[in-house]
Amino acid sequence: MPPTVLIVDDQLTIRKSLRHLLERKGYRALEADSGAAAVQAAQAEEPEVILLDLKLPDGDGLEVLERIQGVCPEAAVILLTGHGSVETAVTAIKKGAEDFLEKDPSSLEVTEVRVEKALEMLKLRRENRYYRHQAHGRAPGQIPGTSPVIRELHALVDLLAKAPQTTVLIQGESGSGKELVARAIHYRSARTDKPFLEINCAGLSEHLLESEVFGHERGAFTDAKALKRGLLEIADGGTLFLDEIGDMPLPIQPKFLRVLENKTFRRVGGTRDISVDVRVITASNKDLAKLLEKQAFREDLFYRLKVMPVTVPPLRERGNDILVLADLFVQELNATLKKRIRGFSPEAQQVLLSYSWPGNVRELRNVTERGMILCQGETIPVACLPAELQQLAGAMPASPPPLAAKGPAGAPDAGWSLGALGTLEEMEQRYIREVLASVSGNRSQAARLLGISRSTLQDKIRRYGLS
Repeated sequence: MPPTVLIVDDQLTIRKSLRHLLERKGYRALEADSGAAAVQAAQAEEPEVILLDLKLPDGDGLEVLERIQGVCPEAAVILLTGHGSVETAVTAIKKGAEDFLEKDPSSLEVTEVRVEKALEMLKLRRENRYYRHQAHGRAPGQIPGTSPVIRELHALVDLLAKAPQTTVLIQGESGSGKELVARAIHYRSARTDKPFLEINCAGLSEHLLESEVFGHERGAFTDAKALKRGLLEIADGGTLFLDEIGDMPLPIQPKFLRVLENKTFRRVGGTRDISVDVRVITASNKDLAKLLEKQAFREDLFYRLKVMPVTVPPLRERGNDILVLADLFVQELNATLKKRIRGFSPEAQQVLLSYSWPGNVRELRNVTERGMILCQGETIPVACLPAELQQLAGAMPASPPPLAAKGPAGAPDAGWSLGALGTLEEMEQRYIREVLASVSGNRSQAARLLGISRSTLQDKIRRYGLS
């Protein structure tokens, strides 16, 4: 749907001239001849840009500006006046106006440029607001690795990047890197300078997911106190990535199918269609074909998504790429943990290559983080790996040396002194205390690093009197 511009002016000739100009440029133009009519139109139509006359028969333009902001806060307002002054311009900008323009029949082209600029700024604000709330700090990057399966994946990603309209379904085990593949497709395509937005369908309720994806109108439901534009609108021109699509509730699936087929949708509670140019990439670690058999997923949506399926190989099939990824995580975490670790010891590297990695890349990163927290040297030894990995080395599970252990003259102890370690209970108490300290007391993160449940950690904290 083209952007909507509301023209507010009590002079008919000005309104008609501006409307003719804007409609000729492809905008949807509306008119209002008073402040009251402007507020009513802003609330009903949610225009992207409002051209607001400073002198209106029923009120001052600055007062009308404040009223409009109350019902349509996202709109970019450009004030028009035949009596321009620097003081008025400064006041208007302070009150939230996007721009200030003198009314002059000979400057219609200037008005057109200002409207385009206002729309661009509005789009940037929407994108930035979303990124501030939703982004995870990940920069776009390549898919690390040189194994045959990853080289094949790279080739497929390059092909998909050249078809920026094609819907993609990415399949693979949990933690295998499906989101990274989706980002690679987006950033290698012609949409690279447009938004890449993501949402996990498994993490939200039906109504919240619907509101996040499609947006909602003011008053659509009890808590809808203002208009909300959904991810489809914010991602216009870019890519929307829906993770765990197999968990999308059945009532939402027909609306989403319509987006894929027609590139149109309606906000929750809305009555008019909104058109968008968005590439949709979905991902799932579930077998969607089996969900069809259980009637938990629509057949028509399944075949519409499966235009171009991509399978991300599990980590255990990537050979030496395991070590490549581990080294990348070490470099990344050195800055976070303020350490200078060079990598894993040769023995630990062999363990990493022998392990089956049921949690895939996500598990490898967690193991690397745990090992770096516990490591006191330049390389991470087998002793700093979780118990299930230590067993692969033919060694009994063991705790790492105490972090505070010191040798003569305060130098780090070169070896383990059984006498200094104390009883098994003392070792465990000291070990848990150090892990808690390393994660600033975050018990969920500490439990993950320790390889135990959060409730088990809570019991041990109470037993040892730790805080």
